[in-house]
Amino acid sequence: MNLVVTRKSYADRTLGDLAQQDFARGVYLQKIARGAASVSIPILKNTQIHRGDILTISGTRSHTQRVVQELGYADRPSNVTDMITVGLGIFIGGLLGAIVLPVFGTPLTLSTSGGALIAGLIIGWLRGVYPIFGNVPSSTLWFMNNVGLNMFIAVVGISSGPGFVSGIQEAGIKLFLLGLAATSIPMLMAPLIGKYIFKFDPAINLGCCGGARTSTASVGMVGEVARSDVPMLGYTVPYAVSNTLLTLWGMVMVLLLK
Repeated sequence: MNLVVTRKSYADRTLGDLAQQDFARGVYLQKIARGAASVSIPILKNTQIHRGDILTISGTRSHTQRVVQELGYADRPSNVTDMITVGLGIFIGGLLGAIVLPVFGTPLTLSTSGGALIAGLIIGWLRGVYPIFGNVPSSTLWFMNNVGLNMFIAVVGISSGPGFVSGIQEAGIKLFLLGLAATSIPMLMAPLIGKYIFKFDPAINLGCCGGARTSTASVGMVGEVARSDVPMLGYTVPYAVSNTLLTLWGMVMVLLLK
């Protein structure tokens, strides 16, 4: 069975420490998954357990129930999406994004997409701490991530095509070359900065770069080649931050250029 750690009293303690507790007798730990990407964590004596970690345990029913009562919540597999939470998150996020605040005469807003993004981040964090609501099956997540992202890219490309052609006609090839440099130089510099300045592990470094570019496909390719989920450890936080900044600063740049 899967157990989600929610108790503060046992968070950030090592497996060796937890193994000494009376409630751990007769229970065997098979897997540790962490984060929205379910990154596999090594089962070692000094491995720390955090709130939101999913522990796959086995043993008799009485023993496993005893551990569940001490550590958190039994996360039983389900194919049902919690549409009430999803719908409320989109609705409340849309209302938040519809608010327009004038700043020095310039209207600033999160937009409905930005508001929904912020609501999703908050609900995702709450589910990690209190995993009794907001269940979304892995198959649904795959559909949202892949089909939804591809549809978004297709719509943006189709709607931006006429503007791109007219921009090239008015500004010349210089506009295209500047855009190419603005997108390529940061992408080429990011791995070097992570390696030589921040001294990141190569797997974490590539995960951070993929998350900063909001490119799920690139991180998936790195993990497939490395045969490891470690790159996903560096992917999640930069991905969330980049999505938020992309939504907010895109509107700011448009307003500044007007």
